[in-house]
Amino acid sequence: MDLGLDGRVALVTGGSKGIGRAIAAALAAEGAKVAIASRSKDSIEAAAAEIGARGYVFDSGDLDAVGPLIDAVEADLGPIDVYVANTGGPPGGPDPLGFTREQWEAAHRALVLSPMAFLERLLPAMAARGWGRVLAIGSMAVSEPIDALQLSNAHRPGVVAAFKVLARKYAADSVTLNFLHPGRIATDRVIGSGTLEEAQAAARDTVPGRLGLPEEIAAAAAFLCSAPASFITGTSLLVDGGLTRSVS
Repeated sequence: MDLGLDGRVALVTGGSKGIGRAIAAALAAEGAKVAIASRSKDSIEAAAAEIGARGYVFDSGDLDAVGPLIDAVEADLGPIDVYVANTGGPPGGPDPLGFTREQWEAAHRALVLSPMAFLERLLPAMAARGWGRVLAIGSMAVSEPIDALQLSNAHRPGVVAAFKVLARKYAADSVTLNFLHPGRIATDRVIGSGTLEEAQAAARDTVPGRLGLPEEIAAAAAFLCSAPASFITGTSLLVDGGLTRSVS
């Protein structure tokens, strides 16, 4: 299937490793001109060289950095057609009331305010050009809250609701906004300090079969960012290998 992404400009935040890097690689393989951003200069430059993208240093907690990042990408590559809002999850903890005010505020900046700041700039321009794709990477916790991830539980559902409203507003302009919710994926965050084999063995008690791969998330993401996905908007796609039991 031709995804119609050849020559499109795509920006993927959190793109130096894991799910973000896999999505960026999938978009680049479809011919998109891809910009990836993350906090580490060394990591983002290495990832960009490996997948044929351009790397930019960006911290999702720094709201004043959103505009300069957009300006830099568009000066280098052209107007942004595809925006993938991928932000690493905030810290977890055993006590849902055990987070500091600073941790709550940091989670709100990274998970809510940062993507909204991007959309304030990008959506009107996408609408004016008559084409755009926005995809946010969320979490299965939106369907089934995870006890140890209270900061994520509290923030991600609100962004899903905000995307629903924006999806209806911009549907007539051929701009789509969707969410993709991964389950347990074989990334550094899930593997932790052990090995992939140990993480796979531990996952068999909860995930039917195995952990997912970043490339499997990327395949779904690339389609939602594609031209053929033009009538899919305001939707949340769960990619979890059958882990969650929710029917809504």
